[in-house]
Amino acid sequence: MSVVSSYTPRRGRNVELVLLIGAVAIVLLAYVNVGLATSETIPPGTMALAGGYLAMAVGFHLVLRWRASYADPLMLPIITLLNGLGLVMIHRIDLANGTSISDGVALRQLMWTGVAVVIAAAVLVVLRDHRVLRRYTYLAGVVGFVLLLLPLMPVIGTSIYGARIWIRIGSMSFQPGEIAKIALAVFFAGYLVQTRDALSVAGRKVLGLTLPRARDLGPILIAWLASLAVLVFERDLGSSLLFFGLFVAMLYVATERVSWIAIGLTLFAAGAYVAYLIFGHVQTRVLLWLDTFSPEALQASDQLAKGLMGMAAGGMFGTGLGRGRPDLTYFAESDFIIPSFGEEIGLVGLFALLMLYVLLVQRGLRTSLGTRDGFGKLLAAGLSFSLALQCFVVVGGVTRVIPLTGLTMPFLSSGGSSLLANWTLVAILLRISDHARRPMPEVNLAHEVGQAHTEVVRMP
Repeated sequence: MSVVSSYTPRRGRNVELVLLIGAVAIVLLAYVNVGLATSETIPPGTMALAGGYLAMAVGFHLVLRWRASYADPLMLPIITLLNGLGLVMIHRIDLANGTSISDGVALRQLMWTGVAVVIAAAVLVVLRDHRVLRRYTYLAGVVGFVLLLLPLMPVIGTSIYGARIWIRIGSMSFQPGEIAKIALAVFFAGYLVQTRDALSVAGRKVLGLTLPRARDLGPILIAWLASLAVLVFERDLGSSLLFFGLFVAMLYVATERVSWIAIGLTLFAAGAYVAYLIFGHVQTRVLLWLDTFSPEALQASDQLAKGLMGMAAGGMFGTGLGRGRPDLTYFAESDFIIPSFGEEIGLVGLFALLMLYVLLVQRGLRTSLGTRDGFGKLLAAGLSFSLALQCFVVVGGVTRVIPLTGLTMPFLSSGGSSLLANWTLVAILLRISDHARRPMPEVNLAHEVGQAHTEVVRMP
């Protein structure tokens, strides 16, 4: 799994700085556009907000120059643009709800952005080598599973709109599943690096697939039961699918056996079907998915129907930022921020937005391919796949490709825990990419040979 190359890549930090300025300029243009559309004036304090946001981005850029000068130069501009556009849309929905910038959700989201940037920069400073994380493989596993099941605790766990995925301490609430995905990715990467040889051994061949031996099915069965526990007890299809999909994808990357994907999909489909037969909340989600506009579904919830109608009203090019009515949909700034964008920037704009995620995931997978160690390769692939799968689950839910889930769109949706987790996730990817793109230290063999003593060997 190692890659040997004599090619020395450019660091690309100046390119990153230019792209950062461009990303902030696009965010500034969107913010001014919203102000002109809603009040026909440029919002007061525009330059101060833009300057503050640019300062945060440039500060992170300087940390990269200091601690990870070979890190991928495209990731930071992409997440800066996504985070900024999310702030603009949240502010736009604040205005539609009659809330000013001083007491709206957007200001809180901006503060969480600052905290997330500081924590991500701290990760880059403290974590000098991603391979250190391998020492904490099983600790990360314990932390991940505890975080995943923490909302089930009777005192701190709390249910919000039917899903028990939050914990509340005092006046603060937090979604621990967002952090759990990073811890579980570290655990899966460390565990699979140690056991991939045993999991790759040949088994019985059935219908063209080489199935693993029964004794090797233990890890995937444990992950399957844990994901079903999340689905049943926390009523959270999104986290369940994200957690199990992450494990199966990393298992496939480690072993390169298609049979693990077939087994994983079969297990999840069987478990979800049994859950559908037994539990009422799963049946409601399926009804909203299959027959959204039926009287029974609309009586249960008209959220998905309103989101679809909003996107349909936007058409190909949208109504324009600030000219639609995304506020008519519940949770337009969090779970349903994709329909909000779809209504105001249209199908073309939404595709452009999704291409940013595609590019971000592609850079993560490219980092995985270039990493020289097996642990870093698996960890980068797992983190990239978790981003891709979360985007698919959110976009698929609001467009009726799959049943609706409670996950939020990375970097766009309102939510402090989501921002913290995703900025930290990208910081780890940047650390791995720095290791992958950094040239190997050259060993001057010619010099060593030249300095070696000449010895005369007498033949007997």
